[in-house]
Amino acid sequence: MSNELDFDELLSNYKSDPFGYVDIFSVHTGRVSFKAGVGQEVVATSGEWLQVPGTALYEINRERNPRIITAQVNGIVAELSSELDGQFVEAGVKLMTIKHPLKKKEIIESILKEVLSLFPAPESAKYFFAMDIQSRIDKKGARAITIEPGEEILTMSLMKRDTPVYYNGERGVIHSVYFKPGVSVSQGEPLLGVCAPEKLPLIQKIITRVKAEWDSEH
Repeated sequence: MSNELDFDELLSNYKSDPFGYVDIFSVHTGRVSFKAGVGQEVVATSGEWLQVPGTALYEINRERNPRIITAQVNGIVAELSSELDGQFVEAGVKLMTIKHPLKKKEIIESILKEVLSLFPAPESAKYFFAMDIQSRIDKKGARAITIEPGEEILTMSLMKRDTPVYYNGERGVIHSVYFKPGVSVSQGEPLLGVCAPEKLPLIQKIITRVKAEWDSEH
């Protein structure tokens, strides 16, 4: 975690632009037809069982099998790669960007990702806590667990093969868990947010201050 954190500047940046910018990519290869335009408001999938589909963003057609992709986040379409409309694209091509108004909880999480030491996924795979770590979490909770460099902390499940994952960051407490067991995580996405035990009060100070200032100003 950075020792040179300019929290005032960081908070000021979020106040001046309290939005997240979510890039939308093609889910697989195929011919793309946009269903949403720049400036259009879109709503995410909703309902108790996510039974209400979100706004249609684009259709992608592969081998005569069209698939409608809907919004998973609320916001406004800020950018659109309109030159790709009607074109064949590869998987993973950026198609549009949604400007998403951040809620207070999302702002806190976003700031924490900047100040915690993030442990990224080494591969695109499903992850589980190692048995020993899971047992300790079950007894005390994740934030009571301190992990050491070289410690086996996770199991990576990929192509029906399980591989141990060893922690290679600084010694610290597991403050935030960004994955759900059994749910695929893309390579490079954070799995854990870790901070040194002596810096936990600073983290709590950040959370308290954001809650207080966003209550009064947003």
